[in-house]
Amino acid sequence: MKRPIPVASASAFIDEKIKELGDWRGKTLAKVRTIIHQADPEIVEEWKWMGTPVFSHGGIVCTGETYKSVVKMTFAKGAALKDPSGLFNSSLEGNVRRAIDIREGDKVDGAALKDLIRAAVALNLKGKSKPKPKRKSPL
Repeated sequence: MKRPIPVASASAFIDEKIKELGDWRGKTLAKVRTIIHQADPEIVEEWKWMGTPVFSHGGIVCTGETYKSVVKMTFAKGAALKDPSGLFNSSLEGNVRRAIDIREGDKVDGAALKDLIRAAVALNLKGKSKPKPKRKSPL
């Protein structure tokens, strides 16, 4: 089993990825990263799956993947989140995940994204706070 990358190193890897991209994708990833931390200062940055920035608090909140024509924020439990602003525009057919594809020139609704991040964190923490009920013995 691979050992997790220390948080400080994960943040440094994300910094390097943003710098390496050097175009609109790097700027967009940096912007959503800032919004994520504004929404929840306790977010932990991780580096998983051969180079994917992951933002967690009580479990995975979202990823920050970069592709040729899109920056994709995939929310691990997105299907369970209310999205009144209609940010989710990708992976809509799945039972669990939802994603936001941000293309070059797209405007990011920071307030709506913060609300979505906070809701995802709350959902993660809700699952962590309830102790599992003990099963009664059949006797």
